[in-house]
Amino acid sequence: MSSKLAELNAWVAHYADLTGADRVHWCDGSEEESARLVELMLGSGDLIALNPQTHPNCFLHRSSVSDVARVEHLTFVCTANRDDAGPNNHWMDPEQAKAKMAALYKGCMKGRTLYVVPYCMGPIDSPLARCGVEITDSPYVVANMRLMTRMGAAALARIEREGTFVKGVHSTGDLNPDRRFIMHFPEELGIQSFGSGYGGNALLGKKCHALRIASWQARQEGWLAEHMLILGVENPQGETHYIAAAFPSACGKTNLAMLIPPQGYREAGWKIWTVGDDICWMRPGADGRLYAINPEAGYFGVAPGTSAKTNPNALAMLTHDAIFTNVAVTADNQPWWEGLPDGTPVADWQGRAFDPANGPAAHPNSRFTVSARQCPSYTPMAEDPQGVPLSAIVFGGRRESLVPLVFEARDWTHGVLVGAGMASETTAAATGAVGVVRRDSMAMKPFAGYNFGDYFAHWLSFDKPGAKLPKIFHVNWFRKNAGGKFLWPGFGDNMRVLEWMIKRVKNEVPGHATAIGILPGEGELNRDGLNIDAADLQALLHVDTHAWRTEVGAIADYLEEFGERTPAALFEELDKTARQLV
Repeated sequence: MSSKLAELNAWVAHYADLTGADRVHWCDGSEEESARLVELMLGSGDLIALNPQTHPNCFLHRSSVSDVARVEHLTFVCTANRDDAGPNNHWMDPEQAKAKMAALYKGCMKGRTLYVVPYCMGPIDSPLARCGVEITDSPYVVANMRLMTRMGAAALARIEREGTFVKGVHSTGDLNPDRRFIMHFPEELGIQSFGSGYGGNALLGKKCHALRIASWQARQEGWLAEHMLILGVENPQGETHYIAAAFPSACGKTNLAMLIPPQGYREAGWKIWTVGDDICWMRPGADGRLYAINPEAGYFGVAPGTSAKTNPNALAMLTHDAIFTNVAVTADNQPWWEGLPDGTPVADWQGRAFDPANGPAAHPNSRFTVSARQCPSYTPMAEDPQGVPLSAIVFGGRRESLVPLVFEARDWTHGVLVGAGMASETTAAATGAVGVVRRDSMAMKPFAGYNFGDYFAHWLSFDKPGAKLPKIFHVNWFRKNAGGKFLWPGFGDNMRVLEWMIKRVKNEVPGHATAIGILPGEGELNRDGLNIDAADLQALLHVDTHAWRTEVGAIADYLEEFGERTPAALFEELDKTARQLV
């Protein structure tokens, strides 16, 4: 045994002893292993087989009623220096956190199997990829990690070659919300999770590794780990431009990643290719461009609202080989959720006879897990070891007023400011108060593994001699008129905005310079077949000088929350915008 594997074996042995696990199983990722685990979970009730005619090899998992989402208030970044975690994270002293977790882990796997899950985030032979090992007592987690990562023997072989991996420990424990913690130790590349079986808390390759730990790693190593989709836009000439985009929740991220262009665009030969819908790792290439990979191999998507109307590509990949979590079922045992036009739920997400008085049939955060290869817009470039070159980076939020449909940042520094200040407004349905602005820098507020001030400085550091950085844009699909009606149709018609961005990348249109950035000029947005009048389009592209002066002040107040670590360049850029708002 190599010394590198000896270290891994010693680590596994330590936790097998601490947790009192009855058995230790090293996962190889094979079809045979997967079939055995499925049989095990069908027998225990962890999985329920769905209709084999309509949904072959699809299964339903029902989680504990108190374990249905990420728990940000119980998620900690444990750095030796509290300021390194920053005010954007909950912090705990690393030694205190380890002691707390060791007490919880003691004997927690008695009567259970400890699964050792070696995995690779990113194409297995990519220099941009990074490996990890998750210890877990949940076969449901193993099944999901197999779909979400490159899991098994190939990952273990890479770990043996490199010797470096993120160490993740997870136990569902007793699912007691009062004994639930997700701890991150970025300085040691470690994660410890206890008391939850929910994806974001238990699939440690996802938010825990691919964002919180990887963002720290990326800063040390000179790359970026971001909460972004990656899509390719192929034009009729056969050129493909790749775009990464960051949006807070409820802003149509997966829908954009799997966009289907309007009919006129399709007939002309335009195509959209999906590289990823959630996470993007990017680093400078030898030619100065940023190259991106999707570290994930699958989708852990929100089911409610997914339909043939909103996202036909997502719906099309869910007819076979998928795991559904906390959805409802119909009388003939098909998965069902709010937003589907057909079918009638007979059992809700808790397995009770469906009664509208109990709330929605499917939990609002119910999920599907499926291989990315099943998406109709999947591109083999998702497995390219070198990644795809980025032409543009897009930030966006949900704003009923103020923010235009699209604008381009003046340069990289201004683009970092645009991302740092991005925000979404809450809705009455979610909070009981309309229009409360919540800042969510780069859509990373819950996921950046270190101080946002340092994070902004890291972004700025990429602008150096020889860099050929992507243009940065901001979009807002959600602007409304005085009557509360959306001005922009969204969905497939967002293709028109992507086309304008590519024209700007290729310097084919001049745009219209304003104080906040460059907007589409007269006639630059393709309106063929678009049911929108000139007045609405003008409103979509209007810059309210007075309102933007207020916004500049609000962004300044927000950036000051990160103290002296906030780069002075961002305040200078804000001042530049303020001086032009006359």
